[in-house]
Amino acid sequence: MLAMFRRRSKKAGLPPGTLVHVGEKKTDKVKVTVTGYKEAEFGEREVETIEECFPFNQRWNVTWVNIDGIHQVEVVEKVGKHLGIHPLVLEDIVNAGHQPKMEDFEDYLFVIVKMISYDEEQNQIIPEQVSLLIGPNYVVTFQEREGDVFETLRERIRKGKGRIRKMNADYLAYAIIDTIVDHYFVVLEKLDDKIEGLEEELISNPSPETLHTIHAMKRELISLRRAVWPLRAAVNNLERGESPLIHESTAIYLKDVHDHTIHVIDTVEGFRDMVSGMMDVYLSSVSNKMNEVMKVLTIIATIFIPLTFIAGVYGMNFKYIPELEWPFGYPLSLLVMLAVGLAMVLYFRKKSWL
Repeated sequence: MLAMFRRRSKKAGLPPGTLVHVGEKKTDKVKVTVTGYKEAEFGEREVETIEECFPFNQRWNVTWVNIDGIHQVEVVEKVGKHLGIHPLVLEDIVNAGHQPKMEDFEDYLFVIVKMISYDEEQNQIIPEQVSLLIGPNYVVTFQEREGDVFETLRERIRKGKGRIRKMNADYLAYAIIDTIVDHYFVVLEKLDDKIEGLEEELISNPSPETLHTIHAMKRELISLRRAVWPLRAAVNNLERGESPLIHESTAIYLKDVHDHTIHVIDTVEGFRDMVSGMMDVYLSSVSNKMNEVMKVLTIIATIFIPLTFIAGVYGMNFKYIPELEWPFGYPLSLLVMLAVGLAMVLYFRKKSWL
């Protein structure tokens, strides 16, 4: 978070609409993929320059331009210039710190969503900003890095499955957002398994590492909540807005996405409550463990108090102690000490203190 604020400071004092990349530093080449389709035709290819994709929205009924990488602001600027996009929108695209939102510019719609994935190696959630420009016959998506959750959607387009190749660009935008939201459930399943393992660890053997895991989980859920809560409003604005770019047939599907976002929010809130409760469980477990240790130490100390007294009496340097001159005095004192110790142990067991 602090790194994000430091990167934002580069924009201080610059005029509105100035394109400055705010996000993870990257030097790799931007990847541009163009997908165009009609009901009976389909085309897909990767282009070397952004200019190569501009004629595509004239050939196909729907054109999807996907750009992996927003660190090269000149690419975003060329797209904006060709499509007539407002400079403030382009500024938001290259700024990876925005929350999900939807803005209507009459000729096009601008939507920001958060795509999340789960890194198995780092065992954490990886968020990524995805920006969508939705026009009459095109959808342009901007991603922070290469790799996404859209492969199943691309397969549907390639094979003509379902109704996607019969519908307009607004349906493609719905399918992109729906795929992102559906992938939230995949990540939530991973978090559910992680929380279950954490609960078992809390009950069996809590440790300081467990506490660190709980704090990390809380941060992940806060990040996930920040990604989902505004998305509900953005999808609702798409569904209920009066833009002619969103047809009535697509609004029904957007309502389904809105319901899914509510389900995700409820699940995230439930996880947050569970993780917050884990902190109390951890403190209780540590306290109970400490009490058990103190209980054992107290019992041991209590047993040795009379034994220490007897040993202290016989450790005094007096000449006239009856047992000193008796051959069985030393064994008898040991037997008395053993009997006292056993008697105290039996008494503690009777009282269920042991």
